[in-house]
Amino acid sequence: MLFPDGIGKEHIQQFFRFCHQHHISARSNARRLAALRAFFSFLHEQGTLPANPTAEIEAPKIGRSLPKVLGVAEVNSLLQLPELTPPLVLRNYAMLYLLYASGLRVSELVNLPVNGCNLNSCHLRILGKGNKERVIPFSETARALIKDYIERGRPLILKHKPSPLLFISNRGTSMTRNRFWQIIREVALAAGINKEISPHILRHSFATHLLAGGADLRSVQMMLGHTDISTTQIYTHVDTARLKSTHQRFHPRG
Repeated sequence: MLFPDGIGKEHIQQFFRFCHQHHISARSNARRLAALRAFFSFLHEQGTLPANPTAEIEAPKIGRSLPKVLGVAEVNSLLQLPELTPPLVLRNYAMLYLLYASGLRVSELVNLPVNGCNLNSCHLRILGKGNKERVIPFSETARALIKDYIERGRPLILKHKPSPLLFISNRGTSMTRNRFWQIIREVALAAGINKEISPHILRHSFATHLLAGGADLRSVQMMLGHTDISTTQIYTHVDTARLKSTHQRFHPRG
């Protein structure tokens, strides 16, 4: 079927074959097809075209890419506390430790209220997506850093002004997500980590390292605040060395 501009289904399929031959990713082609579908659907609804030529074209299978994570050694380098710890440095490392210790989303971290962090029992009470509350434990190391920040760093940053938030900017106001992105990149560069890094990569690392250490999937799902466990299952990827070690350990002919 050809339309007034001479474009038909076979021409669109030929276009996507050309894209595939030139190694354009399935994700990019899926976006292109979605745009073409919307455009031709509009023309069809306006009466310009008798039918949508993309209606019977299947979208390319994208699959799910594995999350990017830091190795344990890289995390250790990132969290290596410097010798000098002025108030802002105390705050930055307390945030980094807590992020890796709890797997929070960056929005949850920067908006964490003081009363949402229980230092006595080492747990957070988080109001996440869809106003769903969850409780997340954190480590003694994170507790010590947060306590130090609260006692020595936070009052000086706030200049004794009140704030309901645990982590605040150097102006005594709430910190933006973008500012914390900058902080984590600055700390990573200082630690010699010259790869892509973001708060979400630390969240990915938290989940991946927990599962690699033997944590059960359901517990990790609850800590991450995932509604569907299939979202958490992407973290079950393991490296070849661990698979080989498991095989050698448990297989009768290992």
